[in-house]
Amino acid sequence: MLPKYLTAIAVAISAAVALSPDTARANCDSGETTIKLSHVVAASGHPKGDAATAFAAAVNSELNGRICVEVYPNSTLYDDDKVLEAMLLGDVQMAAPSLSKMEKYTKRFRIFDLPFLFRDAESVYEFQDSAAGAELARSVEDKGLLMLGYWPNGMKQMSANKPLVSPEDASGLKFRIQSSEVLQAQFEALDASPQKLAFKEVYGALQTGVVDGQENTYSNIYTKKFFEVQDGLTESNHGILTYGVVTSTEFWNSLSAQDRGDLERILARVTSESRASAKASNLSAKENIISSGGTVRTLTAAQRNAWVNAMRPVWDQFSDDIGSDLIESASSFSN
Repeated sequence: MLPKYLTAIAVAISAAVALSPDTARANCDSGETTIKLSHVVAASGHPKGDAATAFAAAVNSELNGRICVEVYPNSTLYDDDKVLEAMLLGDVQMAAPSLSKMEKYTKRFRIFDLPFLFRDAESVYEFQDSAAGAELARSVEDKGLLMLGYWPNGMKQMSANKPLVSPEDASGLKFRIQSSEVLQAQFEALDASPQKLAFKEVYGALQTGVVDGQENTYSNIYTKKFFEVQDGLTESNHGILTYGVVTSTEFWNSLSAQDRGDLERILARVTSESRASAKASNLSAKENIISSGGTVRTLTAAQRNAWVNAMRPVWDQFSDDIGSDLIESASSFSN
């Protein structure tokens, strides 16, 4: 039997996914404030898609007559490269892009790409919920944007076409990365070659040897079957994959204090449920990888420290962009 929070999410998702964008618009009354929420993944089966769908279902139920949320998944409205500009023009009211898309407005969100800054997902959440995390969320207000929260995917693991036990094992290998200067520096610190590739290209690139390895969450590695074309995974937990829930300050300030408070309350609840769901999803994916014949290697404390020491200089490399005070605050949650 599913836990209550997962059952609630499943019911909300199935109800909302049944609606096409046109049906959703038809269900928004003319007197309601309409929020168009754009993202780039499926409406269900992905931590971000599940969270967006659950958020819309909760708002449309609890704030019926006042606020209506329409979710546009799979880049049907905008992709991550264009959604923030569209938001500033008032064409969309909420989005959940990759945090790397915030670089045009501030480089402080690079903090979430720093390797081994956080011990685990819980320490990430503690930082995001802290005063320092709240200050970071407001750091783009002068650009017309506001980070309302974060929806998680999980901690990242490494894989390659050979065992990765020591940092030296990565030397000379080609690793697929997202478009991020921090992630590029992370693999350069290992004397490896980072290759920027779209997510949809990763499996083929691993299969054909265009790249030798990659980093991702267990849930992404399992659902995209990356483990089938790799020697094995190393449970490094070296980074976090998370998404920002963003709105424009103009739209947010146009809402009443009651509407803002109710939306924040619902968002906080959905985020909490999403964190628990993401944890369960990644644990399940890890077990499925192993049961499917994949190899998951764990590191001893000494082995992990070797990886930490190899990548630790990346913090200093980007401290001016991020802020040494912010890095120090974030690292304190992993002590």
